[in-house]
Amino acid sequence: MAASDPMSWRAFARRSFGMDKQPKEPADPSPQMSRRPPAPRSEASPRRRPPFWRDRLVPRTVLGIATILLAASIGAAFSGVSLYAYYAHRLDQSDSVNKQLATDFSKTFDNATKTIQADGQNARSDIQKELQPLRQLAAGGDVLTGLQKNVGPSVWFVQTQDSAGQPSVGSAFVVASDNNSTLLLCSFATVTAATRQPGPQITVSRGTDQEKATLWTWQPERDLALLILQKGNQPKLTFAPTSPPLAIGQRIFSISGTGGSGNAITQGFVADVSANGIQHDVAIGQAFQGGPLVNDGGQVVAISSRLYAPLGFTTDAVYFGIPSRAACEKVLKCPNNDPSGATQGAKP
Repeated sequence: MAASDPMSWRAFARRSFGMDKQPKEPADPSPQMSRRPPAPRSEASPRRRPPFWRDRLVPRTVLGIATILLAASIGAAFSGVSLYAYYAHRLDQSDSVNKQLATDFSKTFDNATKTIQADGQNARSDIQKELQPLRQLAAGGDVLTGLQKNVGPSVWFVQTQDSAGQPSVGSAFVVASDNNSTLLLCSFATVTAATRQPGPQITVSRGTDQEKATLWTWQPERDLALLILQKGNQPKLTFAPTSPPLAIGQRIFSISGTGGSGNAITQGFVADVSANGIQHDVAIGQAFQGGPLVNDGGQVVAISSRLYAPLGFTTDAVYFGIPSRAACEKVLKCPNNDPSGATQGAKP
């Protein structure tokens, strides 16, 4: 078709395919009824489409829901494990801190206890030093009671007669004892008459116990004699060591084997110390001669005597105690000059 044709190709296409025909209106079935006007459109807004993410996140099948639940369970389990691990770690840290605190507290408490004990010991030592001058003036009841309890069972009362047939008394104390017999050290002045034969009987007593004793040996210049008692397993006294030596002004005690409570105790002070003896002002009655002179610990420092005079004369109210190791010269046989392990000496 020529381009100059008044009919264009678009008009030809409409005519060929019927695109230029107008739609026919349907016949009115009821000419009497007027045509109903079309219903007006609603003024409401058109329906909105759902967001695009709803189809991707919200499952529409059972499998999808199960997958979501499984994922939530795994997440919850992982969260629980993580929380458990965290709190377990914190608990371990707390236990470690508590143990460290307990250890530190224990060390601190132990150190404080040791410090308090050391301070207490130092305080007691200071108090003892302060009380020493008072103790030198007079012994307390506890000291005398302790001496009577610890020393008293080893001290016996000696009874015999002198050369004129008059009573002669004194004391003796145990220096050695085995299963069968006991050695008693006493004053020679008490048993002088028994050195001759026939001599008077010697009796020793302690409380209600009364026994016969035999004079074994003696040393007049030291006013010492040794008795043997046929009774074993008797408590013996210990002798004070030579170091430290007895000091001037130190308090000492003399104990006899007779008294209302079993023993009697007098006390005094050391006035002088020499190789010949211990000069002191302890009252030595006749019943005390031959008994032990002890320190406040109950150790023998000398033997009580009324007649021992190493200077060649006696002094009023001041006596000389016989050195305890002087007994090893004759009346006792002492290993290493120690009377603690003594046996009887040779007979004269």
